[in-house]
Amino acid sequence: MKENEKIVLDILDKPKPATWLTLSFQHLFAMFGATILVPFLVKMDPAVALISSGVGTLIFLLITKFQVPAYLGSSFAFIAPLISAQAGGGPGAAMVGSMLAGAVYAIVALIIKGTGHRWILRLLPPVVVGPVIIVIGLGLAGTAVGMATNNPAGEYSLLHFSAALITLAVTIICSIYFKGFFNLIPVLIGIFTGYLYALAIGIVDFSKVAQASWLQAPNFTIPFVDYQPQFSWQILLLMAPVALVTLSEHIGHQMVLSNVVGKDLVEKPGLHRSIMGDGLATFAAALIGGPPNTTYGENIGVLAITRVYSVYVLGGAAVLAITFGFIGKISALISSIPTPVMGGVSILLFGIIASSGLRMLVDSQIDLGDKRNLIISSVILVIGIGGAVIKIGQNFELHGMALAAIIGVVLNMVLPGREPDAENLFENETEKKSAVS
Repeated sequence: MKENEKIVLDILDKPKPATWLTLSFQHLFAMFGATILVPFLVKMDPAVALISSGVGTLIFLLITKFQVPAYLGSSFAFIAPLISAQAGGGPGAAMVGSMLAGAVYAIVALIIKGTGHRWILRLLPPVVVGPVIIVIGLGLAGTAVGMATNNPAGEYSLLHFSAALITLAVTIICSIYFKGFFNLIPVLIGIFTGYLYALAIGIVDFSKVAQASWLQAPNFTIPFVDYQPQFSWQILLLMAPVALVTLSEHIGHQMVLSNVVGKDLVEKPGLHRSIMGDGLATFAAALIGGPPNTTYGENIGVLAITRVYSVYVLGGAAVLAITFGFIGKISALISSIPTPVMGGVSILLFGIIASSGLRMLVDSQIDLGDKRNLIISSVILVIGIGGAVIKIGQNFELHGMALAAIIGVVLNMVLPGREPDAENLFENETEKKSAVS
């Protein structure tokens, strides 16, 4: 590490109380916009998402022996599967699917502990993961545009679309022109500005804010209380392939984070521990009705800029998130954000997800002039975005992104000419990010 990159607080350093609170709020702001957006899209309680992200982060820190400074928030990759699961079996089915995704993480963690992690990188090389990530982003494009352009009745409204455009414009301006900490929270600034504009044009409903108590229990969805959990192969096949893709994202985050903090976190405390922590966090979120969790790149960016790596700071942010979830006025205020405002942010975020898949292909130097690479990526894109479906009987259904991911893995395994050095999946991307940090 260079002299001008001297660590301010190392992983186990404890800051002074006032500094601790300020630094923890900074991480809370960095994850806030994206974490509350997911429950908006899948019709969950944003307060529950905040609580589950905080609880999930504390679980992650505990499982990793307080050696991996990471914050976990709502995962965008599971939005489409959660919507599909809810449409087919209600909120209970979505939560069972999230539990199964967490179980996939746990199983993979146990296998990695015994065999090492290179096999999963061979199974999911950039030529498979990149196009699947593109499918995740573009598959949600229609949802984002519908949120941005429609009024509560589902009809086109230029007035509502203007709120989305203002939100989108401010978010873009903040991303491009703002520096330092404010460059890390363009989503939050965009939502705040869009909210003020929506307030000015009269499309904000404050009735729920006025009715809410200061201290209020969120709308938890508890198994055996609010629903009876039922296993379904359809739900498993809907969620498990997405879990495999987010696992590769998790590994990438751990490699980048290792470079930022100057320690090999993949070796110690071990990739199996961080994956297990991620999986148990997702399982715990499902037990209370929250969306699946994932490590957040936004918070890794905060670590890189501030050079404050203290797990106490991340833990403090988790406690703040849990606290906010139980403050009824704050939860109601979040829920009062008009759908077009969230739609404006979604246009950019979902596009960024798709573009990150393209970036993976470019950074990994995937040659689409090679017929093998071209075939794999083309089939994944069309099947995933086109919404292809395999139905067998009444209870078995595999479609969209999940089907595309499975077919991509199979094509990569059976087509000749597979690269032998697939274990370097995130090497180029890690080097690029670490140079920035």
